[in-house]
Amino acid sequence: MEPPGECENLFDGSAEGYKRGSIRQSPYTDISVERPGWSKLLILAGVSTTVGLSVPVGYNIGVVNTPAEIIKSFCNETVRTRFDTQLSENGLELMWSFIVSVFLVGAAVGSLGGSVLADKIGRKGVVILCTILAAIGAVAFWTTKAINSIELLLAGRILVGLSAGLTTSVVPMYLTELAPLHLRGATGVLCPLGVTIGVLFGQIISLQSVLGTEAFWPHCLAAFVLPVSVSALTLPFLPESPKYLFVIRKQPHVALKQLQKIRDMKEEFLVGEIEDLKLEQQDNELNAGHTWNVLKVLSDKSLLLPLVLVCSLQAGQQLSGINAVFYYSNKIFKEAGLSKSENELATIGTGICNMSMAVLSIFVMSKFNRRICIQISLLTSAFFLILLGIAIIYIKSYSWVPYLSIVGVLGFVLCYGLGLGPIPYFVGSELFEVGPRPSAMALGSMSNWGANFVVGLTFPLMQSTIGASSFFIFAGLVLVLFVLLRFYLPETRGRDVIEIVELCRDGFASKPLRHRENTLQNIDEAKKLDALQNV
Repeated sequence: MEPPGECENLFDGSAEGYKRGSIRQSPYTDISVERPGWSKLLILAGVSTTVGLSVPVGYNIGVVNTPAEIIKSFCNETVRTRFDTQLSENGLELMWSFIVSVFLVGAAVGSLGGSVLADKIGRKGVVILCTILAAIGAVAFWTTKAINSIELLLAGRILVGLSAGLTTSVVPMYLTELAPLHLRGATGVLCPLGVTIGVLFGQIISLQSVLGTEAFWPHCLAAFVLPVSVSALTLPFLPESPKYLFVIRKQPHVALKQLQKIRDMKEEFLVGEIEDLKLEQQDNELNAGHTWNVLKVLSDKSLLLPLVLVCSLQAGQQLSGINAVFYYSNKIFKEAGLSKSENELATIGTGICNMSMAVLSIFVMSKFNRRICIQISLLTSAFFLILLGIAIIYIKSYSWVPYLSIVGVLGFVLCYGLGLGPIPYFVGSELFEVGPRPSAMALGSMSNWGANFVVGLTFPLMQSTIGASSFFIFAGLVLVLFVLLRFYLPETRGRDVIEIVELCRDGFASKPLRHRENTLQNIDEAKKLDALQNV
């Protein structure tokens, strides 16, 4: 952390005080100053949003697969009773596809809504809204069967979809804005961790031996209301983002008080962070001109490269075929000779592997650079996708091939969780300043849900036409993403957002790796200049 005198040299409160391209180091590089850690408020915010919002997102993704036939039967019987008609097999499949996919549509709409609401009602306000939408959706699921209403089932799926979209676009941004620089990666992976845990819980709760039965399926769909309710009790105690209060709401005194509470430190130990907030506010005022929105972000050429990176990462996460791999895992385990009950356990075991990697990613994101993690994740994921495709094609040719396919599934899930799973969710908050950040995060989240929707529509067709060769297409898309990130993704770990923005300002003419070397050189030159001035 720089002492007050040095901070005043970097920022004098006027537009001239901040020069674009100046280098800012971490406010806690002085080893004599204690770095802020996991304070009680930061832990509360992380646990509350993960349990109450992120887990329900994953739960609503994973819960509908096992009881699908039971819910289809309910829909068919409801149509027959209320409208005195019988759905054809194709009609029933179409209705079920609509019920499943309307969640993704709601999530895409919610993602875009997050770009506006994050600045209008605040990050904490969006968290409260997500909780309300999820709770109402759970009530709709609970009452669906009691009043024979398919409309309520659809309404519930739309509401939880809206909540999911808002969650994935705003919660990672909220947590990374609360966290000190060195914990930004650890807090950023909490949202994908919650989603992963939610998918696993959805798979377990929906088993026929638990709640996935004809009598209890409404309770199965609505069970996520329990973590939502527990988390709702903590909402009054959650802090608002100091960056939002300082830069967007222009309430510096309120922001400072909030920052002190979150860090659990006195003001004199937060001078560096306060100066960073001033610099970001200065940059926002100099460049915004007017309020940021999706259209402004899309039309700003200086934001082209980071926007492409965020949207490519978010879409690439789904285009890697992660959902297709989980879909095929049932067939793979069956071919390996597992019984139905063993198959269910193996599928849950795969989910546990996925969750374990999500937990491990908290440590990985804190200790290792983003570029290294994502590149290793992409290359190894592509390798296991190719291995899986080959193994499935020859699965009946040799007795040992089914076991090779299991290696492909588990290998892909583990490598996916190393970087491709967690990084897309929070990297936008590291590439964009506070002003355009909500819109950029919203566009990224919409890309994720949109790609999820596209894969859901096209994978059945790919499966019926080219079969296991589908995985070669997924591997190709993963490798394309690798090439893009290899040349254009700057390292964001431990670096100030303003510096990252400078690296990407020239669009595809930017050279982030070369600039990183220049940045280090500039820091050394700045230190030498300071030393000469102090002599």
